[in-house]
Amino acid sequence: SPAMTDHPPNTALAANKAADVTTVHVPLPGRAYDIHIGADLLTGAGTLIAPLLRRPRVAVITDETVGALHLSGLRAGLSQAGISASALTLPPGEATKSWGPLQQCVDWLLDQKIERGDLVIALGGGVIGDLVGFAAAILRRGVRFVQIPTSLLAQVDSSVGGKTGINAAQGKNLIGAFHQPSLVLADINVLGTLCRRDFLAGYGEVMKYGLLGDADFFEWLEHNGPALAAGDTSLRQEAVRRSVQMKADIVTRDETEQGERALLNLGHTFGHALEAATGYGDRLLHGEGVAIGCAMAFDLSARLGLCAQEDPSRVRAHLDTMGLHKGLTNIPGTLPDAATLLTLMGQDKKVVDGQLRFILAHGIGQAFVASSVPETAILKTLAAG
Repeated sequence: SPAMTDHPPNTALAANKAADVTTVHVPLPGRAYDIHIGADLLTGAGTLIAPLLRRPRVAVITDETVGALHLSGLRAGLSQAGISASALTLPPGEATKSWGPLQQCVDWLLDQKIERGDLVIALGGGVIGDLVGFAAAILRRGVRFVQIPTSLLAQVDSSVGGKTGINAAQGKNLIGAFHQPSLVLADINVLGTLCRRDFLAGYGEVMKYGLLGDADFFEWLEHNGPALAAGDTSLRQEAVRRSVQMKADIVTRDETEQGERALLNLGHTFGHALEAATGYGDRLLHGEGVAIGCAMAFDLSARLGLCAQEDPSRVRAHLDTMGLHKGLTNIPGTLPDAATLLTLMGQDKKVVDGQLRFILAHGIGQAFVASSVPETAILKTLAAG
């Protein structure tokens, strides 16, 4: 069927008024797709999505916060291309990434008579993208979906690469599937509706890309981060583009995380343990956990003599400049002790043969996968905060 095959980079952009849209192509064999990054992509959504459709209708799933801000704009953009949209709105927050809402999504999509040739749109941040992507993956053994990420974190990370899923009582993202989107629309204007804390949490993931594989990008962020956070849209677009390009390159080489893709988890082993310790709530956002986790990964690397002592200092200095979390003392309330946090890390998906795999670094931009890290060093990093 023609709609299910590879498509070349979408030429429909020519009709989009936003001339400065940049496109990153993800050339996965049989599952290639484009990531468009630019202003006013919600307005042009119909033009961009129409070539993927067999019939002019889509099902949109969003959350209450995002829906109130952006659903009408998306509907208008779709209707300009003659596309009708039914919509389901879910409660916001990490608790929505669970079995109950997943069943609600699948039941609703079946009620909407969504067929294998139809398209589901995930309009929201990482929670909605992961949940709706997973619902699409299991509905009729796989229907296509479009990611329209509305948070910085989702634009640079979770919307790209096909990881979908929900959380379990035992830990984050332990139930899921690899299911690549058919298209990703990252509208830079939408970022203007984020509160400062949510924007900075997403910035934690942006910084991660520089730290794991591109020292020049990290240096660029050191110079441009404050202006980017203050609202410079061209800098925001460039930061999203560079982050997405790096992720797309890695995913293309290692889609199912057999090796190199694990580098994208820099900061996440620490971060996920901290999220679990704080109950996945407002005390610590995912990107804040990643920021602290990156600082801790460099601290641990320096303790093990893998990188210069200046590197963790430079990471924490940049986090400080940006007003981001840089250590455990930035998390409100009391935390479990280092030994308990280490136990929480053991539930991470990155455990192989019972061994915790850490992403460590030989320097900024030089991350690598390390197993058999001495627990005494990990405990010292945790105790140091």
